[in-house]
Amino acid sequence: MTQALVWFRQDLRIKDNPALANANQIGNVLPVYIFDDTVPEEGSMGGASRWFLHHALESLNKALDNKLLIFKGDPKEIIPSLCKSAQCQHVFWNRMYEPWAISRDSIIKTTLKSMDINATSSNGSLLWEPMSVLKKDGTPYKVYTPFYKNGCLKQAPPRYPVNTHHTKFAESSVEFPDLARLTISDLQLLPKIKWDEKFYEMWDVSENGAQDKLAHFITSSIDNYDEQRNIPSVEGTSLLSPYLHFGLISPNQTWYAVVDAFEGIDSAKERKGVGVYLSELGWREFSYYLLFHFNHIQRENFNSKFNIFPWKNDTQSKQDLTAWQTGNTGIPIVDAGMRELYKTGYMHNRVRMIVGSFLVKNLLIDWRRGERWFWDCLVDADTASNAAGWQWVAGSGADAAPFFRIFNPILQGEKFDKQGEYVKTYCPELSNLPNKYIHKPWDAPPIILAEAGITLGEDYPHPIADLSATRKRALDAYSSIKKAV
Repeated sequence: MTQALVWFRQDLRIKDNPALANANQIGNVLPVYIFDDTVPEEGSMGGASRWFLHHALESLNKALDNKLLIFKGDPKEIIPSLCKSAQCQHVFWNRMYEPWAISRDSIIKTTLKSMDINATSSNGSLLWEPMSVLKKDGTPYKVYTPFYKNGCLKQAPPRYPVNTHHTKFAESSVEFPDLARLTISDLQLLPKIKWDEKFYEMWDVSENGAQDKLAHFITSSIDNYDEQRNIPSVEGTSLLSPYLHFGLISPNQTWYAVVDAFEGIDSAKERKGVGVYLSELGWREFSYYLLFHFNHIQRENFNSKFNIFPWKNDTQSKQDLTAWQTGNTGIPIVDAGMRELYKTGYMHNRVRMIVGSFLVKNLLIDWRRGERWFWDCLVDADTASNAAGWQWVAGSGADAAPFFRIFNPILQGEKFDKQGEYVKTYCPELSNLPNKYIHKPWDAPPIILAEAGITLGEDYPHPIADLSATRKRALDAYSSIKKAV
């Protein structure tokens, strides 16, 4: 039978995999993963993502009866070489939307066409293709609500998850004389120092693990998602973001698991928590939409006025950045979030907004410095969502929060972590403080601090920023660019 090469990328699953389903209709499948070491710096995976990828590949390889072929190098050279050695006349993959990936894949398609090899790409990552959602005048949306309600929901529904039948593999005896076949371990994705111990407690990196998280979320949390998603101490979110990024589950599987559980889209949207969760899947779509239509957003301000924003880049700001990265700012909710990030590879979404606002607005540090730190530390680091999220917080993005909306981390902590449970989990040195002072230990009387066993500056740092003064400084900085052309 004709052999069909399936190039796995950010779709590391068997179920609802359009590329694999299409290949199964052709003949025997040659499943391939290539660790592309030619990607530009902004796309090169951070440490936490590499950890997740290692275990995702192990899960996929097991599901493929250990038939996954692993290579490292330039796919523009490896894919044609594989086709030649294995006599493949068909190559299938699911699309990626990063600018460098689009360019790379276009070159590969052209090369394969010149070799009389069919190259077919499919949508395995998004509910709606970004090129198909446009305003009536043919231009892309820049605001989320009309994008989602008018551009997406008024289109045909997302495709239903496809069945992936039993795969017949190509002969394992195929040799690749010009290529070095590797093992997953050869990719050296795992960290050399053991900072990832907590990762194993939090993440079952497998296709079944993704399905289990989704099922648990639907039965236990989704009805209260609109309220509980903001409370970092409770399990109120789906925790599916890394699985969606690496494709251990598709957004289509997620969308229809929710919709079918509540007997259709109209019924689902009537339940507030469910409707809000579906709209959050829409936000993920919007991030990819912006990346596709405005592919500079990862490194450049969407709003060009911010090109002259007076970011701080002196010695003090570098020290502040280090304090922020290590969770030693002296602001408890910020420190808890940054420590959660380092220990688990994840940070609660409400807290992401709080720590982002503190960095960009209270410390006046360029949002790109935060984006890079998140990129290295998050298991769900995603070009589209990471860039769009940081520009939203900074006020420089499409449909962003206005710059003058500055989160007060004390008030945010008191509102969403009333008993201080989240802070106490990641800042245990503050555990004996009364709830009244858990989000502002500097206000606690000396006797209260002594009873809690805390000496500020020794057991826990003094705040690195005066929240009121730095808020005014941020607003003054914003005023200096408001009239810029």
